[in-house]
Amino acid sequence: MKKKYRILLLFLLGLNIWMILPYPEIQAQNNSKPQLTLHLTPGENNPRNSEGDFVKLKDGRILFVYSHFVGYSASDFGNSHLAARYSSDNGNTWTDVDEIVVENEGAMNVMSVSLLRLHNGQIALFYARKNSIHDCIPYMRLSSDEGKSWSAPVRCKTDQEGYFVLNNARVIQLANGRLLMPVAHHVSEDRRGDLEHNFNNYGILYCYYSDDNGLTWKQKGEVKIPEGLMVQEPGLIEMKNGEIMMYIRTDSGVQYASYSKNKGKKWSQAIPTNIPSPLSPATIARIPSTGDLILVWNNNGVKKNNYRGRRTPLNVAISKNEGLTWENVKTLHDDPDGWYCYTSVRFVNDTELLMSYCAGNRPAGTALSITNITKLNINWLYE
Repeated sequence: MKKKYRILLLFLLGLNIWMILPYPEIQAQNNSKPQLTLHLTPGENNPRNSEGDFVKLKDGRILFVYSHFVGYSASDFGNSHLAARYSSDNGNTWTDVDEIVVENEGAMNVMSVSLLRLHNGQIALFYARKNSIHDCIPYMRLSSDEGKSWSAPVRCKTDQEGYFVLNNARVIQLANGRLLMPVAHHVSEDRRGDLEHNFNNYGILYCYYSDDNGLTWKQKGEVKIPEGLMVQEPGLIEMKNGEIMMYIRTDSGVQYASYSKNKGKKWSQAIPTNIPSPLSPATIARIPSTGDLILVWNNNGVKKNNYRGRRTPLNVAISKNEGLTWENVKTLHDDPDGWYCYTSVRFVNDTELLMSYCAGNRPAGTALSITNITKLNINWLYE
């Protein structure tokens, strides 16, 4: 984003002018209305089904891999493996039996999947291997036979130990072939009490890059964050001008952003964006057929009395000017007790996209335990 646009954006934010259009409900029934095509609910010995990602196979099928928890705990520190479902009709229907892709290799779990079709034709599978609140490292496996088999795991971080959060559907490949992997480093102390209360929610942000298809990774230093700001779970999008935008979950009431002019090596100081948000991750992707951006997030800055601090409603919007403004804000879910987050957005063709996301209910105790897959027609985004 050019400097003059950033100055304009900060000026608008200083005036408290949100460049988000009024909050509409889902449009009237029509052929392009979003369709829920898979609803993964917990069951016996399966307390949670959560965050996943898609890739389209060369035979036309869609592969969806997600975190399948087993045992009794639905916590981020419970036990899980990576499971797969397939669709042969562009996401309209899915296989009803799980296929285990990666067994639980960690003392706690493996989770948070990113799938990526590399420029060389291979499929890359990224995930977090978690052993403790001090040990969570991203790993990668490669497939040269369309997911039938996977290589041995490659550790993506070799420069330091620690707890590094890589969200699902976050690894990207730039036009020049470079892979970028945004992570948040959480340094926690050993104290009495359960693991969740011991966990340090203040992250330190890095972006690792690879120029050899993920075999080795480097980083040039942390992203500068304003003092006292809680930051977590960064995501990335390549801009039309060649810059990379890192969008960041914060506790400030908006998403923040940092920018790189050298393909992810160094980053600017993080600044607030025009995206009102709770402490919840957003997703930004580019629409291939139009070149516009799509944003998926919890737009709870509009109806504050109903939604303040909650990961609801779940909204989508588009930007025709590289994120300076967002329009056509629409609502997928608006249950005040709903918990919608950890989205993945993948386009299956020029007119349709698939979206996966956690879609549980806080009072029912299923906040992160239920995962939906919804199919959207791009025409609906522009109506």
